[in-house]
Amino acid sequence: MANPLFDTLFGRHADSDAPFLHLGDGRTITYRAFVSMSGRYANALTARGLEAGDRVAAQIDKSAEALALYAACARAGLVFLPLNTAYTADEVGYFVSDSGAGLFVCDPRRADDMARVAAAAGSKLDTLGGDGAGTLADAAAAATDAFDPVPRSESDLAAFLYTSGTTGRSKGAMLSQGNLLSNSRTLAEAWAFTADDVLLHALPIFHTHGLFVATNVTLTAGGSMIFLPKFDLDQMLAHLSKATTLMGVPTFYTRMLSDPRFTRDAAAHMRLFVSGSAPLLAETHRAFTERTGHRILERYGMTETNMNTSNPYDGDRRPGTVGLPLPGVELRVMDNGSEVARGETGTIEVRGPNVFQGYWNMPEKTAEELSADGWFITGDLGTQSEDGYVTIVGRGKDLIISGGFNIYPKELELLLDDQPGVLESAVIGVPHPDFGESPVALLVAAPGEMPDLDAIRATIKRDLARFKHPAVIEVIDELPRNTMGKVQKNVLREQYKAVLQAS
Repeated sequence: MANPLFDTLFGRHADSDAPFLHLGDGRTITYRAFVSMSGRYANALTARGLEAGDRVAAQIDKSAEALALYAACARAGLVFLPLNTAYTADEVGYFVSDSGAGLFVCDPRRADDMARVAAAAGSKLDTLGGDGAGTLADAAAAATDAFDPVPRSESDLAAFLYTSGTTGRSKGAMLSQGNLLSNSRTLAEAWAFTADDVLLHALPIFHTHGLFVATNVTLTAGGSMIFLPKFDLDQMLAHLSKATTLMGVPTFYTRMLSDPRFTRDAAAHMRLFVSGSAPLLAETHRAFTERTGHRILERYGMTETNMNTSNPYDGDRRPGTVGLPLPGVELRVMDNGSEVARGETGTIEVRGPNVFQGYWNMPEKTAEELSADGWFITGDLGTQSEDGYVTIVGRGKDLIISGGFNIYPKELELLLDDQPGVLESAVIGVPHPDFGESPVALLVAAPGEMPDLDAIRATIKRDLARFKHPAVIEVIDELPRNTMGKVQKNVLREQYKAVLQAS
């Protein structure tokens, strides 16, 4: 029995001396060397007593070794759970515990803080730094690179990615080997990737975009990546001439456009620019074309589904739309159980081999959002044109996407409502010229009291990742409500839509 994910993405390159990773320090790692590294890490993981189906949670900086950990998990049949490096210990604690991770890998600098997280979850603890050092790296260095891939099928789980709605606790989206493979194959073909492509990779690898889209597509095509630790404008411009493709969030493109060094000549050799993870303003799309002559290809995906739609590689890339359903993906726009006419707004639902298997240990929530016949209710509001192009017009769950990262208002609201002097709160997303959106927190004071905004900001800084911090915190008299008592966030968004431009 084979191991489809490992065999398809990694194993078939085991004897190739073609370059895979070009690192920021000038080193190049070949496919052969990377697959060898994955074998040593697989041996290190199984030496910890991990068996097929066990979960490995990792909150580690981006590096070749971090990517090898993902490959090793696939090779050993383990379920990989990457975690945002900005999460606090309290935030990480829930994910490690809820997933039942057998091993938690953290940065060596946070080992003392994370030891209690691992202990509380009953997980073993290892470390792996962005420099490739740590206890897990030491174990891998001492291990052999020979490791027979553990037999798996496409229906077996490959990864957990935690997501959340506006209410309740975070949900672990279960992604199978087949989910990941179907999407990487579809995208590699749709976007014409080949072994000659060099992807400029500055995305994080704890997120669908950087790991399961950018990396998996490159592996599928047999191309290479310029693997930068993070987005740095100077580094991006310095390496652009050696790349053929770039996948980024809208922030990448607004920042590149802000620099006069990013010219038509600088981008002339590029084959493709892709944007996702947050809405790309039509204005940015047009400005990019005017500057470079390239039309950014925008697509639409989710944690639970990877990619659902894409503007065409050959054809009309329409600003303000996320393109057409990808091959093999069905999409419909629904309202009250019925499909709406083309051009009308409704909730987007999708079905296909890319759609996840459900939420970990949440059968009721799974049943609410994933029908027995495979349709996933995305919670996104959209329209579809007569010729099939999809436009996202809103998010029914009030999700805020800032710089490509998801922010769930309810999490902030629960914290804010618990602060002294706060009666209630509402968190909304407002337009941000760089990040796409940014959260704004609106507070109603308890009778006879006044919240201490400095103290509240200090609490948020302590308890929540930086990308979740509100750009503005303001005390208002009351929250607008409809006749049913529901807070009208649409009214607040309209009222505060220009607050960041005015500040």
